[in-house]
Amino acid sequence: MLLRTATHPLVPRADALRSAARPAVRWGLGHALPKTVMRAAARRGDLHARLIVTSSTSSDVPVDLFDEIRASGPLHRSRYAYVTATLPVVREVLAYPDVRAGVDLGTGAGPLGRIGRWAHETTPMGPLTPPSLLVTEPPDHTRMRKLVTRVFSVKAVQRLRERTEQIADELLTDLARQSAGGRPVDLVEAYCALLPVTVIAEILGVPDSERHTVLEFGTAAAPSLDLGLSWRRFRTVEGALSSFEAWLVDHIESKRRRPGDDLLSQMVAARDDDGVALTDKELVATAGLVLAAGFETTVNLLSNGIALLHEHPDQLAALRTDPGLWSNAVEEVLRLDPPVLLTGRTVVRDTEVAGVPVPRGAVVTTLLAGANRDPDVFADPHRFDVSRENAGDHVSFSAGRHFCLGAALARMEGQVGLQRIVERYPDLRLEPGAARRDTRILRGYRVLPARLG
Repeated sequence: MLLRTATHPLVPRADALRSAARPAVRWGLGHALPKTVMRAAARRGDLHARLIVTSSTSSDVPVDLFDEIRASGPLHRSRYAYVTATLPVVREVLAYPDVRAGVDLGTGAGPLGRIGRWAHETTPMGPLTPPSLLVTEPPDHTRMRKLVTRVFSVKAVQRLRERTEQIADELLTDLARQSAGGRPVDLVEAYCALLPVTVIAEILGVPDSERHTVLEFGTAAAPSLDLGLSWRRFRTVEGALSSFEAWLVDHIESKRRRPGDDLLSQMVAARDDDGVALTDKELVATAGLVLAAGFETTVNLLSNGIALLHEHPDQLAALRTDPGLWSNAVEEVLRLDPPVLLTGRTVVRDTEVAGVPVPRGAVVTTLLAGANRDPDVFADPHRFDVSRENAGDHVSFSAGRHFCLGAALARMEGQVGLQRIVERYPDLRLEPGAARRDTRILRGYRVLPARLG
């Protein structure tokens, strides 16, 4: 009896220690260890490692490294991964049936794999956490994607265009009030972020009062795609993801109680051909991805586009002369400064890519931003040209079965957002102090100060 009484308090303490240990193991296997390994490999000249380290320390697009990787062959074999910056090979990999989306870090075979799987049992829901569409494969991917595809079809997006134009005009009017007296305004905070988050929030039935909360969640969770986070940053990101998940659970439950005509209400009520609905976990994962991806990448598209047009007044003049070029201009922005730098795939069986044997379990990194500057596809690939005939041949929205679900929406918002601000404020000029986001996979501006003129 004495022994039992003495040991009983240790049981919850042991549970608490195990709970606290899991995040530390996730960080160690997913960030600290890869960061150390990649830095060592980069010092030895490994091209893939140099790319990872460079993208973690610089906001510039590493075009020189893209060229080196491309010059080494269509599929470069690095120490820890295969990597390609060649457009046809990137398309081949992304559409290949023998690869699956995502990269396993610390969840493979052996003792580390077992520890990794244990640690990931409590991972908060995020864009790279199953059953997210980003890392789910058919048949589940097909089933889940089908439920939301119709809302993002080209026809459906065109119906949203008028409302998007209205939102843009309202935000631009607010900009004028904020800049009264010639004060500078931050275009990211006051325009680039608010336009897409307002549109996607309306699509998903998010109340006006909660849209700023959603924006904060998305901004805080964006680094979850990156490799090599510090312990403090990792804990901040996981905390944001946990809070976002809890908010989504409550939001979904509110739609069950009071359904509307929004996409989330449709997803809650949807059934497949066998009468099976999305599970609660699938609903949270899909709604979270649609909500976050619905504005995170478009914020980058708009800020990158404004900056490019400011840096190239001749191209802005061409758009003013011929407004019919705006659609193509958005494609050129996406090509030259894409919102997403790269994406990874894992090979599921021994295969061959671009004539190169690739073993089961190998990682293939497809450099979307590098493929977009493939000189065999794009003439003078580093030049910004809004009239480029094949600008739309980029892979900024990925390719294959994981082609971006919201591509049509992002294109429409990009065109409306950029054209509206240029026409409304023809004398707009950017001010010193522009700063890139410190995320590495997602590329855009954190701050973009401007005077409206």
